Amino acid sequence: MATTESVSLMDKIVSLAKRRGFVFPSSEIYGGLANSYEYGPLGVELKKNIQDEWWNAFVRQRSDMVGLDSSIILHPKVWEASGHVAGFADAMVDCKNCKTRMRADHLIEEYFESKGEKVSVEGKSPAELERLIKDNKIPCPVCSKHDWTPVRKFNLLFETNIGIVPEAQSKVYLRGETAQGIFVSFKNILDSTRLSLPFGVGQLGKVFRNEITKGNFIFRTLEFEQGEIEYFFDPAVDDWQKLFESWKKNIWEFATNNLNVRAENLRWREHSDEERSFYSKRTEDLEYKFPFGFKELWGLAYRTDYDLQQHTKYSGIDLSYLDPVSGRKFIPHVIEPSVGINRLMAMVMLDSYREEGDRVVLQLKPGLAPYKAAVFPLLANKPQLVEVAQGIYRDLKKEMTVAWDDRGNIGKRYYAQDEIGTPYCVTVDFDSLENKDVTVRDRDTMKQDRVPIKELSRYIKEAVRPNSLH
Repeated sequence: MATTESVSLMDKIVSLAKRRGFVFPSSEIYGGLANSYEYGPLGVELKKNIQDEWWNAFVRQRSDMVGLDSSIILHPKVWEASGHVAGFADAMVDCKNCKTRMRADHLIEEYFESKGEKVSVEGKSPAELERLIKDNKIPCPVCSKHDWTPVRKFNLLFETNIGIVPEAQSKVYLRGETAQGIFVSFKNILDSTRLSLPFGVGQLGKVFRNEITKGNFIFRTLEFEQGEIEYFFDPAVDDWQKLFESWKKNIWEFATNNLNVRAENLRWREHSDEERSFYSKRTEDLEYKFPFGFKELWGLAYRTDYDLQQHTKYSGIDLSYLDPVSGRKFIPHVIEPSVGINRLMAMVMLDSYREEGDRVVLQLKPGLAPYKAAVFPLLANKPQLVEVAQGIYRDLKKEMTVAWDDRGNIGKRYYAQDEIGTPYCVTVDFDSLENKDVTVRDRDTMKQDRVPIKELSRYIKEAVRPNSLH
């Protein structure tokens, strides 16, 4: 169970996120929409920086990777072929007393966790889940009653319709993952490039899952950003276990180096035979120690040739690969690293949160920070200071995201920027008018240096350049 301290940490992050403009509840003026959020002025910058970091590290800087941006709405047969229409489902149960709706597996696992026991219910049928709930008299976590409806399956795909005339509309689905767009574009990617195996295709984009969630802020939401890679290879030539371990290493280094997350808060967990998808030979999750326990952050799976075989079968189009050297023709196998960008953002905010005396600091890696610097005039009522500060602000803004603040005293401005993770604060004072330099304060050390105005841009850019280029 989560401790009082850890629950308090999540409450602090949620409060900071709303107060400072990182994350807002969706449609709040209408009472909100469950498990949906808006990313505010600072949140959209932080999320985009994380996305850019992922794209640079896993696509742009690798010679064996290309990118793709596929449609959110794909042909409905895509989801039949992938198995999502028939099998992309969770088991849900409702409390008859208070009407709380939960995923049955989450209800059971959290109940046993509260008793200090670990149990996995992956792969169990609705009837088996229902029996576990009844035999253990598992109570509702909201009203404490033990009065549940039968466990039943529901599909996670969002349905919609295309077509102008109602009677001529066709049912389609919002994508439940970005992976299938890569598989159905496999032939086009091969035909339009000179790629040879092994190679990967990366994609960033929105996905939608109509699932019951427990809240937990932006950890699990109805729509989220997914960063997904399909890495294709020849199983007769490439050792899949070595490729798998290489991706594990890359993922770990990205989390600890590029995102600056503490290693002690991360762990790998391998899926059991019962938990693993039938087409997967090996699946592992990189888990992060969230305030509500270790939970999946990044999935890594060896999916064999299942997906390309399925789409070949359903579409009638040959999706095999012709080896240019040996002349062999075969369906490539694939390893898939998949991560939720929103979860990365939640992890980064939680992991970087510090309380130091009377100040709160988000110790974000500088390249991830929404603002790279903040510019202040020492006194807002001195036109000569404001004029110089405004000039510096305008010049820096051409090259990076910069904040302007002339409210209150300088100490409060510093603390406000610390709380949103701004790595440097630039203050124009009376010495600046004569010496053409400014005070630059470091967020983490609070140390202050005098930097010539003409060298300021280089000084800041050197410290906050994209993390993957360090």
